[in-house]
Amino acid sequence: MTVKKGEHRQLLKDSFMVELVEGARKLRHVFLFTDLLLCTKLKKQSGGKTQQYDCKWYIPLTDLSFQTVDDSEAAPNIPLVLDEELDAMKIKISQIKSDIQREKRANKGSKAIERLRKKLSEQESLLLLMSPSMAFRVHSRNGKSYTFLISSDYERAEWRENIREQQKKCFKSFSLTSVELQMLTNSCVKLQTVHSIPLTINKEGGRTLTSLVSRTDDESPGLYGFLNVIVHSATGFKQSSSLYCTLEVDSFGYFVNKAKTRVYRDTAEPNWNEEFEIELEGSQTLRILCYEKCYNKSKITKEDGESADRIMGKGQVQLDPQALQDRDWQRTIIAMNGIEVKLSVKFTSREFSLKRMPSRKQTGVFGVKIAVVTKRERSKVPYIVRQCVEEIERRGMEEVGIYRVSGVATDIQALKAAFDVNNKDVSVMMSEMDVNAIAGTLKLYFRELPEPLFTDEFYPNFAEGIALSDPVAKESCMLNLLLSLPESNLLTFLFLLDHLKRVAEKETVNKMSLHNLATVFGPTLLRPSDKESKLPANPSQPISMTDSWSLEVMSQVQVLLYFLQLEAIPAPDSKRQSILFSTEV
Repeated sequence: MTVKKGEHRQLLKDSFMVELVEGARKLRHVFLFTDLLLCTKLKKQSGGKTQQYDCKWYIPLTDLSFQTVDDSEAAPNIPLVLDEELDAMKIKISQIKSDIQREKRANKGSKAIERLRKKLSEQESLLLLMSPSMAFRVHSRNGKSYTFLISSDYERAEWRENIREQQKKCFKSFSLTSVELQMLTNSCVKLQTVHSIPLTINKEGGRTLTSLVSRTDDESPGLYGFLNVIVHSATGFKQSSSLYCTLEVDSFGYFVNKAKTRVYRDTAEPNWNEEFEIELEGSQTLRILCYEKCYNKSKITKEDGESADRIMGKGQVQLDPQALQDRDWQRTIIAMNGIEVKLSVKFTSREFSLKRMPSRKQTGVFGVKIAVVTKRERSKVPYIVRQCVEEIERRGMEEVGIYRVSGVATDIQALKAAFDVNNKDVSVMMSEMDVNAIAGTLKLYFRELPEPLFTDEFYPNFAEGIALSDPVAKESCMLNLLLSLPESNLLTFLFLLDHLKRVAEKETVNKMSLHNLATVFGPTLLRPSDKESKLPANPSQPISMTDSWSLEVMSQVQVLLYFLQLEAIPAPDSKRQSILFSTEV
């Protein structure tokens, strides 16, 4: 194919990627051949259905290097998209999916469904165009550099490995004539590529939006609920070093880092034996990356401003709903470049994680009504909440992903037991524990309350209030509802709210915006009661979740975000005098 007789050019890898061009995000289809990297734009010919590729640039593999930040003083600024904008896209995607299901049930014509599918494809494309923010730069010997944006270290490492492996077999540079280039891009259409060529392409303001999601099955929303993962141990390292692992799961088509083990120092056989509880949002894949911790930063050239720690191996496991259905632990071994990591996984669906089990032991604090705990302690805010917040504010405010990154489950359970027996040594325990475990204990406390902080009674009203379009009516309604909560619930919420705002003030360091915090805490503080819950009724599919569920979670996030963004909330003691208070909601 477009090479001299007796030589073969083969396709090794391809995928859709986002390229940063003069500060704008552009969707590209990138092909790695045996001798070159080709970056193209997929376009639809006017009047016809055939697709063709425009070549944007190519680099022979012999001329390609990975640019480090030190080499490029003018590393481009990555335009970040606000979390709120990404969330709005997710809400639209969930709503369109619900509409498709409704049209199917009503046996509406295929034209209506096709129209909705086109809209869905456009929204998914937009989300996947806007979400990645991790730079992956390639440099050509002729002096030109190109920047892609990807969502995970995993993809970046994969592309680098594939290119470096192939570079060992490439020895001479070349340039293609315009005819050869045309033949090469034409051949791209005929190749069996990783992504099927997307169904819809929509021109909008000059930008081509292409669906990156394989549209095989609208009915597989992935898993919603909690995945417990135990990272046991790893073998196969050539020499002793300091090792740790991170865990990622996919959410709406891109990957999010959810947990990190401790660093196991100076060993070739680390035994972490750490358990993490990871919240899943329509997830289908669990990834694990194994790193070597590099303490001597001066010896390392930092590529792309990334962590200087070196990836030793990476692997992934598909989350099969059928296999995970029995809610028992399942052991698995993930093989990666000669390294083997042992894991155990267990899944709990939203249906079961929602069931609030009151504590049998009323002397404890977990699973006990908040009013009972505050009355017993003669406090306005439970001791556990004050202690956890104090410790996090002491040393966790600059922790990347605080409240989002999962703490070690055994540490969380140990803290839970200490608080439940009113252990006086609990503050000593906390001072020695990883701060993510303390954040996890606080979240667990709110999740295990017999009734959510915003109460079963008021939950439907908050959901209706947040949907109001008139800003004055919305503020009146939401404040009125908030001030109607029982006193211990209200004071605890206001205490937590102030803390979360302080966490968000350090967003540049901890990467936790108000929106990120609302995403973590919203579904914990606002939960429908068992009667209100819109859980799937089909018992044969206990793990799959309807899209109405997804919309419900979005609504819970929006309620908390509303209060986090509100300038001022009236003091609770003025609530009886409030004119708003007498208004019927």
